Amino acid sequence: MADWIDYYDSTHTIYVSKLHRDVHFRGIARDIIAYIPAPDAVVLDYSCGEALCAPEVAAACGELILAEPAPSVRSRLETRFATDPNISVRSPDDLHQRPDASLDLAVMISVAQYMTPAELDSALALFRRLLKPTGALVVGDILDPGVGMATDVLALLKLGARHGFLMDAMRGMVRTALSDYRKLRTSIGLRSYSAAEMLAKLETAGFTAARAPANVGHNPARMTFIARPASNNINHNHARD
Repeated sequence: MADWIDYYDSTHTIYVSKLHRDVHFRGIARDIIAYIPAPDAVVLDYSCGEALCAPEVAAACGELILAEPAPSVRSRLETRFATDPNISVRSPDDLHQRPDASLDLAVMISVAQYMTPAELDSALALFRRLLKPTGALVVGDILDPGVGMATDVLALLKLGARHGFLMDAMRGMVRTALSDYRKLRTSIGLRSYSAAEMLAKLETAGFTAARAPANVGHNPARMTFIARPASNNINHNHARD
């Protein structure tokens, strides 16, 4: 994951325009808020990126923890939210110091594809320890091995058409094709999982899990999974289930 962290810590071209970036983070925040179980919930957004709409998420819960591995991004988050009492910024390593069963919700959106299987297993084990027995983990934007890059391109074009940045999206795809992102994606690749593989990973990590009806984010061809500590036998019904 180190090469991808370096990429996202640089001045990258993953967003085709400022509007694209804003639309992306608004959509992610909206979807995260839908999973917050209570106004006093403690929520972890793992590998959160710029988290442009974190204040909206924080307003819907008791505490929002932003864990970000990229040092420059984390520094910007610390500066932006230094005076916000509901938001704390941490590195992923800091999370190992948190007490057991201290989170109501953990979300990891569009991250698993950049991890090795061992890194993902370690993250899932950490979430399992940190979640309360009644807590939930949302792992979103999982790449399906049966879905190709063309589907991602089409999803971006549709998003651009809906929100007014279609031309920027088309130009941005050309830039991305020539960028370090494409080189990294070609040389390192992105990890994909079938639904069965992801469910097996979550169950091995100590969760009971199911695929959500809709993906977090704009790409309906990708997958989101909802997982709960396996020792929790309480029946929970989520508004989106």
